[in-house]
Amino acid sequence: MLKVNRKVEYALIGLRHMHSKPREDLTTVREICERYGTPFDPVAHVMRILNAQGLVKSEQGAHGGYRLQGDIRGMNLGQLIEMIEGRLALVDCVREDKCGCGIKEQCNIVNPMQEMNNRLVEFLKSVPLAEIVFMDAQIMSGYAGMQQTSPAAS
Repeated sequence: MLKVNRKVEYALIGLRHMHSKPREDLTTVREICERYGTPFDPVAHVMRILNAQGLVKSEQGAHGGYRLQGDIRGMNLGQLIEMIEGRLALVDCVREDKCGCGIKEQCNIVNPMQEMNNRLVEFLKSVPLAEIVFMDAQIMSGYAGMQQTSPAAS
């Protein structure tokens, strides 16, 4: 089944956590891990990627950590996923550089899978990253309530 990679989840957790604090406050990897029960090494790896991409800024030293740096309002979920995982691909055959499939030449689903991949990428790139990072818990619960009471749900 399709699912978001754990590293992407850790990136979203870290970004939301930093957004919940005053912008000048630093956040350590350990703080994120202790607060959300995430493993240290993968979170540290993701934070280094976010730092290299300019979304967060790292400050070294005994009291170092990370803070939000970039403006994520212009970014989308697809961009974050590509930042963490590389090119978005539903199946290997849509990636010319990584297709190790022995049946690609005679496969009858390559074109449909490429079309599905294009649609998935389009969808992920339509989801503003700010919608996930900045979304308030009250807004989320209100949205869930709207979903349950909508006429289409009746």
